[in-house]
Amino acid sequence: MRPVGLAADYSGGSIQRVDIATGNVTTLYDRCDGRRLSGPNDIVFDNQGGFYFTDTGRAREFHRDHGAIYYGKADGSSIKRVVFPLLAPNGIGLSPDLSTLYVAEMETARLWSYTIAGPGAVHRMPFPSQNGGELIIGLGGFQRLDSLKIAASGNICVSTLVTGCITVVSPRGEVVDQVWMPDIYPTNLGFAGQDLQDAFVTLSLTGQIGRLRWPEKGLRLQHQGVA
Repeated sequence: MRPVGLAADYSGGSIQRVDIATGNVTTLYDRCDGRRLSGPNDIVFDNQGGFYFTDTGRAREFHRDHGAIYYGKADGSSIKRVVFPLLAPNGIGLSPDLSTLYVAEMETARLWSYTIAGPGAVHRMPFPSQNGGELIIGLGGFQRLDSLKIAASGNICVSTLVTGCITVVSPRGEVVDQVWMPDIYPTNLGFAGQDLQDAFVTLSLTGQIGRLRWPEKGLRLQHQGVA
């Protein structure tokens, strides 16, 4: 059994900063333009002092919140909504040259891209794209997309639920590889090690963290390894 729905006292989510040295927690953002954040999920930093994050939204008793992508300054000084609406956006990442933003929609199993126009701004595709994104790939079938990470080559590595694998997609929308996991809910992954070729994967159905050698190097994140 999995719990479905919201706790009776749920009021929204937030972006918090944790001081690793002291343990102090500071809430940077819990709303944008006066509206509460619903369910912040994944985050990626740029090199301009800010970060993009997905707000997946929440499934309520008779309706679901629309999701969105937001951009916030890391010092807590400003936040704005960049893309709206999306259906349960989850994983988010930036291309190696920081020119393209990728986002995975969980419930549709679609991967979208946006060309960066500036810090917290993207170029939007015209109608019929409802969210302004360019569709990279729709995996279809009964599967859901969760978190993603970018390889040094530019390939997008997307956690694929129900199917139980990490799907590797090229920027052109080609499925390059599917790396199978011993769990149907591999919800997140990250690259580590001196050569960034050790992949750590959260296996959420069984409550484990897996480690494996990845076929290619992962992309070093902004601030990765900075104490």
